[in-house]
Amino acid sequence: MRKALFLIFALSVFLLGIAQSGPVYQYGIPLKEALVLEGSESTNPRNYDPATTGTAGDKRLFSGLVSFDPRLNLVPDLAERWDISPDGTVYTFYLRKNAKFHNGRPVTAQDVVYSWTRAATPALQSPTVLTYLGDIVGIREVHEGQAQSVSGLNVIDDHTLQVTIDAPKPYFLMKLTYPTAFVVDKANVESGPEWYRKPNATGPYKLREWRRNEVMIYEANTDFYLGAPSIRYIVITLYTGDSVRLYESGKVDMTGLYTYYVDRFTDPTEPLHSELVTGVDLCTSYVVFDVTRPPFDDVNVRKAFSLAFNRRQYIDVVMRGRALPAIGIFPPGLPGFNIALKGITYDPQAARQALAQSKYSQAENLPPIVFTSAGYGSYISQRVAALAQMWKQVLGVTITVENIEPNFYYDSLYSGQHGQLFNYGWCADYPDPENFADVLFHSGSTQNSGYYSNPTLDALLEAARTERDVNKRIAMYQQAEQIIVDDAPVLFLTHSLSYELVKPYVKGYVYTPISIPIERYMWLEGK
Repeated sequence: MRKALFLIFALSVFLLGIAQSGPVYQYGIPLKEALVLEGSESTNPRNYDPATTGTAGDKRLFSGLVSFDPRLNLVPDLAERWDISPDGTVYTFYLRKNAKFHNGRPVTAQDVVYSWTRAATPALQSPTVLTYLGDIVGIREVHEGQAQSVSGLNVIDDHTLQVTIDAPKPYFLMKLTYPTAFVVDKANVESGPEWYRKPNATGPYKLREWRRNEVMIYEANTDFYLGAPSIRYIVITLYTGDSVRLYESGKVDMTGLYTYYVDRFTDPTEPLHSELVTGVDLCTSYVVFDVTRPPFDDVNVRKAFSLAFNRRQYIDVVMRGRALPAIGIFPPGLPGFNIALKGITYDPQAARQALAQSKYSQAENLPPIVFTSAGYGSYISQRVAALAQMWKQVLGVTITVENIEPNFYYDSLYSGQHGQLFNYGWCADYPDPENFADVLFHSGSTQNSGYYSNPTLDALLEAARTERDVNKRIAMYQQAEQIIVDDAPVLFLTHSLSYELVKPYVKGYVYTPISIPIERYMWLEGK
């Protein structure tokens, strides 16, 4: 009996030793071969469709003709090369012959035409297609229901596509890095409303498994046309807790930091300080005034609200000092950023004077004002509360806050279902001032959600689109920015900073202020 118990005990120790020394598995995969992250999932199906998403899209799964590398160089992707006509209006793309969908089907020029035409169809109601593909001749006609096909797309053969745009525009290729231009498989997207849960895409990773509210598992695409990624799996654990606590306990390999945690990890005496990666985003946050609705149809009211905003106090208290002040639309680091810009800065007396000069003359004469924000129930975020308090203190104005469920917030803004004020922010999709000034403030832009319109600004932006002299073009955008600031269609808040914790065994990660398929360039070493 004693001998039998000893053998059982010895066997248990032996098996435990194997378990401890061998690979650790979770979700059926070895974690040492997986990059583990924490995240959440959207309840809005439109966020998973490249043609309708308002985010950076899923660059693990999907890809387009061109992309950015970690140094933000524009590089070939599905297209191995391209030619541009002497007049700058005709692009001929040559697709890679080894490019395949995840099911092994070759990618063809017809797939690109299908994807872009689908994005433009009125039924899809893409909020981004005119912004990123609208330069292509015929896209607008399809979007407006006047045509079934895009006249500016011409298939030469299976691997050659000719694209004609309406004028020579130096930024056109960069627009094709945005998800709206990604390639999708017709059979896949037309298979049912939840096609996105089993996407047949072209990117460096395949979606191996998706358990709602639990986990999303990506597996390296070994047939990826640019070479199989080094990291075999990417695991996104969903709603598993505070990401910093998970990072400290070794349950995730990377995480972004909320403002609350930044002071701790920027302290050189913090043991994890060496694992912190920081950077300046190409982002600007602001509050939009709906200029078509009282009281913000009056420029003096808009200026009064801007003059009443104490930007320094807002950054110090609400942002804990972890943001840069924004007095204009262009963030630092973007071509066109103007250090000499004359912005609207905090001045309580001037704010009250501006309100007195408006057609409303005083706070009591203003109509009820609704501020729309992304949130749940009756909870008011600290950022919105700070704004409301400043406007109350300086101008005597009381606002009402309405929250919209975050996954549907931007859908509401694009459809015009918002108050006279609402939160907004913009991060560069490509490093060009056109992506901010023209996309956000031209009166014909679908992203101009406050309906601001200035014919002088429109003419200037339209001229800048085709200006080939770089110095003249930058000067034109700086002039445009000053016009925007003077008209006060928005209240500029901050330019954000980035803070990321990265485990030492995660190699190849670099911070990029523009979203790129970064995991393709990374590897794990000694996890």
